[in-house]
Amino acid sequence: MEIAKIFVIFVLLLLNSSTNDLFKGVAADQIITSSSGSTFGRNSREPRFNIEFHPSDSTFHPENGQESVVMKNKDGASYNCYLPITQETKTMKTGAFLQNSSNALLENDKKILKTPDELLDVLKDEACLYRHEGWWSYELCYQKTLRQVHVEDEKVVQEFVLGQFDPEATLAHNEKHSDASLLKDPRSKDASQRYHAHQYTNGTICDLTGFHRETEVRFLCTGSGTQVVIGSIKEISSCKYVVTVQAPMLCKHPMFQQERPTLNINCIKIRAENEDAFEENQIRTQITLVPEEPEHFAT
Repeated sequence: MEIAKIFVIFVLLLLNSSTNDLFKGVAADQIITSSSGSTFGRNSREPRFNIEFHPSDSTFHPENGQESVVMKNKDGASYNCYLPITQETKTMKTGAFLQNSSNALLENDKKILKTPDELLDVLKDEACLYRHEGWWSYELCYQKTLRQVHVEDEKVVQEFVLGQFDPEATLAHNEKHSDASLLKDPRSKDASQRYHAHQYTNGTICDLTGFHRETEVRFLCTGSGTQVVIGSIKEISSCKYVVTVQAPMLCKHPMFQQERPTLNINCIKIRAENEDAFEENQIRTQITLVPEEPEHFAT
């Protein structure tokens, strides 16, 4: 086994053993880089690791040949954690780019560089993205709509539109920020961890606020792999949402490149046999048994 893979497994073991509550209650929208806010990596050039947890019915699919290791949390729940596929370091720009201090160089290269939106344009011809979280499923159609639905017998029985792509709001939002509308992810300790945002507005009316639901969709460079997947969905306030999307094509843009690559470890919950039995029992308990009427005899 390669040294890099051994180190990744060590990281998983360290997370599982030295941080008592790290695995407990961790949702897919939490990006974990360490147990205390520092980063995993023996020096500044070695990779960081983002660990994202997915439910057992996740739409994430490992790539061909992608290795995995089974880990358990403190409650005994098992996760199949897929190790990132290591690749040869790609040719990057100068060190100035790597330190995100190359605005002048970026300005000179505008004619030959594709913008984040141009890199994301390939998604227009792709199928919608899906994510399942218990009762709800989410459907994101690029630059179209974001829906929250509940499906029974392959039919949508409940639906909320979390927003429709708003090009004007997106342009206005991005014009308010510098660095080609690339923003720092507030969850990351690394200043070079950035995302490109799209605004989705005019969703279903919210009963709590009386306003339309709205969502900010954040596209991030994932650092490894080729799949585009919804990484997380979070309601930050009543009927206002933030969705993160792992978009490897953004890694081609120099402003998303960083000296220390960030590699994703995707952990899929392994469905236990007792969970199926529990669900069957839950269904059975919903059936109310009506007692027979007592017999009455004439006296």
